[in-house]
Amino acid sequence: MLINRTALATLERLARAYPVVAICGPRQSGKTTLSQLFQPEYRYVSLEDPDTLAFAETDPRGFLEQFANGGIIDEIQREPKLLSYIQGIVDKKKQMGQFILTGSQQFGLLSKISQSLAGRVGIIDLLPFSINELIDAKQDRNLLEQIFQGFYPPVYDRHLDPVMWYADYSRTYIERDVRQLIQVEKLSDFQRFMRLCAARTGQLIQYADLARDADLDYRTVKSWLSILEASYIIFFLNPYFKNYSKRLVKQPKLYFYDTGLVCRLLNIKSVDELDISVFKGALFETMMISDAKKISDHLRLENNFFFWRDNKKIEIDLVMESEAGLTLLELKSSKTVQPEFFHSLQAVKTYLQSSQQLVAGSYLVYGGEDQQSRQGCEVIAWKNYAKNLGWF
Repeated sequence: MLINRTALATLERLARAYPVVAICGPRQSGKTTLSQLFQPEYRYVSLEDPDTLAFAETDPRGFLEQFANGGIIDEIQREPKLLSYIQGIVDKKKQMGQFILTGSQQFGLLSKISQSLAGRVGIIDLLPFSINELIDAKQDRNLLEQIFQGFYPPVYDRHLDPVMWYADYSRTYIERDVRQLIQVEKLSDFQRFMRLCAARTGQLIQYADLARDADLDYRTVKSWLSILEASYIIFFLNPYFKNYSKRLVKQPKLYFYDTGLVCRLLNIKSVDELDISVFKGALFETMMISDAKKISDHLRLENNFFFWRDNKKIEIDLVMESEAGLTLLELKSSKTVQPEFFHSLQAVKTYLQSSQQLVAGSYLVYGGEDQQSRQGCEVIAWKNYAKNLGWF
């Protein structure tokens, strides 16, 4: 079953404005499917194929002659030297949307694209499915099932067992990508490191603690985290700094893009295990914040994402900055709304207003289904938050 991607409209818009569009994202996020859906008549090649890669390496001009009528080149990071040759072609032909490039690693790829194709390329990050995409396709699940199953397309397209698929995905990622990027003496060390990161999703990143628990030096921890980030496995959320006093924390928070992968790394093997897991709240927070990031990236919204936390333990899970002001979202997996859920929202909202900062809205996103207004905040169900924010 083909599930429509929100990013398709963005891809179409970029292809009308640029001769080259680059679709970046993790492996198996649907980059190839999206590019072929957009231009089914374009010639398609993948640089994962050894013969194709050898052709591109030894005869780049001859290789690119295949795409006189437009082309899709998959996994462009395998031969970034092609980018300079593509620049000459698009400058001469001046055809919008002539090349669609895909890549699975940010590590050095975006800088190479920006250097070689400055002003000629539109870039879009394609992440796994969003909640709204699954709802529209009638493939959504209840809360715990959704967290457990995750959002990667193959789990839905091929109706695969998420436990088995994520185990294979993790193993394949380590064997194929990590070995290309860093020297790992023992793959078991990196596997343990990923599990330790999974246990920290939604938490402030403490590099020294992570290094101690992983039995690694500080520099290696920083390097391996950058590899996970470059491969679209994790991302970092920074605190909101504008007009901050020194009372507020400065460390970023660590999040995974996909909760299904986190469940596998934490050895959570069923929905029942998830329901009693100490990680349930962190996984709900991870799902919602990564979902907001997916939608923002796919629609190219001008949103900046932060969190709020001070030394008095006043915390807001997600602060979104846009031209309309700051939008505050507190995230609770509970299906029952409790009065104390509003304390941080009210405290931060009062502080921002007193410092003359514009608050566009304050929301409690929870694991239930009802919508209501309480204590000056909007209470919205987790499945409906994007529509309540006006994104759809």
